[in-house]
Amino acid sequence: MKTLVVGASGSTGKLLVMQLLAAGQEVKIIVRPTSNIPDTWNNNDNITIIRINDISNIPVNEMSGYLKDCQSVASCLGHNLSFKGMYGKPKLLITDTVQIICETIIKNAPEKPLRFVLMNTAGNNNKNLNEPVSFGQKIVIGLFRLLLPPHSDNENAADYLRVKIGQKNRFIEWVTVRPDNLINAQIVTEYSLHASPTRSALFNPGQTSRINVAHFMSQLIINDTIYNKWSGQMPVIYNNITEIK
Repeated sequence: MKTLVVGASGSTGKLLVMQLLAAGQEVKIIVRPTSNIPDTWNNNDNITIIRINDISNIPVNEMSGYLKDCQSVASCLGHNLSFKGMYGKPKLLITDTVQIICETIIKNAPEKPLRFVLMNTAGNNNKNLNEPVSFGQKIVIGLFRLLLPPHSDNENAADYLRVKIGQKNRFIEWVTVRPDNLINAQIVTEYSLHASPTRSALFNPGQTSRINVAHFMSQLIINDTIYNKWSGQMPVIYNNITEIK
């Protein structure tokens, strides 16, 4: 199986690529010309590196060539936590990229649906499940939508898959992975998966190590049993322990 990974130069994206390579998978990555990636990737026959200034503006015809031999797509895209990264262009980096990729997949009309695995956030509700949200959290999330463009971008990207692509698309199947408060860790540890949050992402957040997110995303790509269990859903992932040293 060959997977296109966008956001591969980020903290979680790098770990996902490593997980896929360790499983013997072929990987294509789209990164900026200035992105920092491991030197070993440049000499790895299982990686194809594509360098582009703005992935959210790739024409569908160009993206078609990158996707034509892939069976899955994973997005670990996110905004840099700087003023420019949060408020500069492109404000809808994740949403625009998801849309371009989906439009391209549909245009390519593959014989078998491609798997699209999107990294998102536990602060975004799955509206298909009418997940309960406290009044206080509704107020704060409303402020986030107004003041923090990356939050709206995450919501819009997930909604594009949930609403626009939906559950019965002939060419695209999807899973949106929702980690809680992200932390760094050296190894994969036990983690739990839930259809909906079991705690408030704002007022009582859990922890999720980036390497656990990468592991789960890789399993969704290569493990049919795990993928079939969560296809068309927005699972929330938590570490099973409260602290990793």
